[in-house]
Amino acid sequence: MPILSVRHVTTYRYRQAVRLGEHRILCRPRDSQDQRLLDFGLRITPEPSSLHWRQDVFGNQLAVAQFDLRSRELVFESTLRLDHRPPGPPDRWIEEQARLYPFSYDAEEMPDLARCMERHYRDPERAVDRWARRFLHEDRPTGTVGLLAAMAEHVRASFTYLRRDERGVQEPAETLRLGSGTCRDFAVLMMEAVRSLGLAARFVTGYLHSRRAASHQGGGATHAWMQVYLPGAGWVEYDPTNGITDGRDLLRVAVAREPRQAVPLSGSYTGFPADSLGMTVEVEVGAEADPPA
Repeated sequence: MPILSVRHVTTYRYRQAVRLGEHRILCRPRDSQDQRLLDFGLRITPEPSSLHWRQDVFGNQLAVAQFDLRSRELVFESTLRLDHRPPGPPDRWIEEQARLYPFSYDAEEMPDLARCMERHYRDPERAVDRWARRFLHEDRPTGTVGLLAAMAEHVRASFTYLRRDERGVQEPAETLRLGSGTCRDFAVLMMEAVRSLGLAARFVTGYLHSRRAASHQGGGATHAWMQVYLPGAGWVEYDPTNGITDGRDLLRVAVAREPRQAVPLSGSYTGFPADSLGMTVEVEVGAEADPPA
């Protein structure tokens, strides 16, 4: 896998100079065995009066910027380079007892996984439950990895991807009813579906690398997908928007139990509501040659 580079620019514009409030930025990728951060830079214009980094409750790297001035424009530009080496499908690593569904998590892991197993959205008609059980075999055992891969691929093939700039997600039952949504809607649908089957799942935000033009849905902005905890393999990535089941092309920045805990950029200003002229986001993800051995 080549070295991947990302340039992410978010620009806020205002009708008149407004007083800028605190802003929180999730843009620094998580270092781990499958992605190693080589370089990272963050430039904010105008320059904040203070900028400090801390880890949030999930271990994500969070920057907090404070301002003591007024401005008609606010720009956040982050650049990074990653050595990205996804582990591939989890078949090789998953523990024997978890290869077939259903299975139980280890008693020592349950207290830490419990909140990620809870349902977070209403499903009064049990539509998500019924949809999830479509992927269970009635006449033979259901392989865990095959179950999850089939679910992700079904979303990719059967649902319509629609970009939506407004914050928030659709209720999973609404995504099923409409048959369409954003990448975060699809991630939440699959999270709730696997939770209905008793599995632990969490939300991921980051970037998507498209090897060819239009090869993936969701490029040109931040991307969202989900993870499932599989004994032996750990947290395994699934991108239902594109049917990706082996972590390739997915550059992880932050993880959380639900989307509102992993908003890439949030903040405030003091002024009139009509002062806001909107926000633009540009994300460029490119590949470099592998570094020399």
